[in-house]
Amino acid sequence: MAVEDTQPLISHLIELRKRLLNCIIAVVGIFICLAYFSNDIYQLVSAPLIKQMPAGASMIATDVASPFFTPIKLTMIVSVFLAVPVILYQIWAFIAPALYRHERKLVMPLLFSSSFLFYTGMAFAYFVVFPLAFGFFAKTAPQGVLIATDINNYLDFVMALFMAFGVSFEVPIAIVLICWTGMTTPEDLKKKRPYVLVGAFVVGMLLTPPDVFSQTLLAIPMYCLFEVGVFFARFYVGKRRQDMDPEESGPE
Repeated sequence: MAVEDTQPLISHLIELRKRLLNCIIAVVGIFICLAYFSNDIYQLVSAPLIKQMPAGASMIATDVASPFFTPIKLTMIVSVFLAVPVILYQIWAFIAPALYRHERKLVMPLLFSSSFLFYTGMAFAYFVVFPLAFGFFAKTAPQGVLIATDINNYLDFVMALFMAFGVSFEVPIAIVLICWTGMTTPEDLKKKRPYVLVGAFVVGMLLTPPDVFSQTLLAIPMYCLFEVGVFFARFYVGKRRQDMDPEESGPE
């Protein structure tokens, strides 16, 4: 391989390393700022369950080190979540040179919207799903069963729901992208609404804990977001056609 052929690859790898380091620095920086408040953060995340617990019930730690490591683990996860805008920007900065002018104009709003929708999904899970789900579970516990959830198991449970709702709320972005790239059209997607509705419940079943309650609470917003994505995809497809320059032969 000629030396001039390896130069672009090396420059891309250097740029990729730079973007990855920026992401790591952002996550570590946020973690350092939040580490002191790790117990407070865990108390905030566990509040929806504690409010639904009967009198005298409390959370427990079945492992000796859980009271220390579980809040730290949560703080690290929260640091990654809070760094999502920075991570998405680094991805944008890495791929931007390879995009056409009209593509760069459309991708930036998508990155902003994806961050907003991700946080909206997490907020929906915390303020809507958690109180309803935990209240339902607490009221259906058999007589004589004392609710005492392990703090590490609870963290795994809520993080799975946070991730499921955060990713699922990205449905409009996915719809816009597949229509923008020409893989399908808003008109074709409208014809597949019954299949999408069934698929939303299947995805809800796979991404949430094994109960119909959580599955339904995820599937219904997913289908509504599908309709939102189809609606906005029309404007992106039209904008793409207007901005496409026939003489534009490659990225700038």
